[in-house]
Amino acid sequence: MIKLENIYFKYEAGNNVLEGFDFEIRDGERTALKGPNGAGKTTVFKLIMGLIKPQAGRLSIFGKERKKEKDFLEVRERVGYLFQDSDNQLFCPTVEEDIAFGPINLGKSRKEAEQIVKAKLKLVGMEGFEKKASYNLSQGQKKIIAFASVLAMEPELLLLDEPFASLDQESAARMVYILNKISQPFVIVSHNNELLQKVINKSYSI
Repeated sequence: MIKLENIYFKYEAGNNVLEGFDFEIRDGERTALKGPNGAGKTTVFKLIMGLIKPQAGRLSIFGKERKKEKDFLEVRERVGYLFQDSDNQLFCPTVEEDIAFGPINLGKSRKEAEQIVKAKLKLVGMEGFEKKASYNLSQGQKKIIAFASVLAMEPELLLLDEPFASLDQESAARMVYILNKISQPFVIVSHNNELLQKVINKSYSI
């Protein structure tokens, strides 16, 4: 599904973040990307999404080499990216509008989007939250709703940046349940090794 070969990347006026980096994820894999702060884990996600470009190396995603901006338009439709900060992902007045936003922008009708909202809220165990104001939710609830909004777009692959961060025990358990329930392969970054071991079948260290 994704193959990064001999990737070199550095930010302006900085040292190399990635040097000769190789990484691959295949269908069915649930991979933890491990490393200390500053090792380049979030940078890898940004490279996959085409938000930044490597100085050297090859990116193959869904069987095609990706170089130019237009190459990544398809990638962004097929890959779901859960941000570390849920406030950057929720921007509509209500929960149902946040979850419906993606499907509607992908061409679904309002009625279809409503059904998707109900299905995803059921999946994440938050039925009845449709009319609640997203900004009034707890941090844990925001993270779960943000994940529901990503899943609503039916991505083929997920990139999860610290999905357990700032979660209370109940929300963390809910997130573990969801990750074990969904069928999509994913790459996950988390410093919570105990919870990681409950959801992954592969790990890779930077």
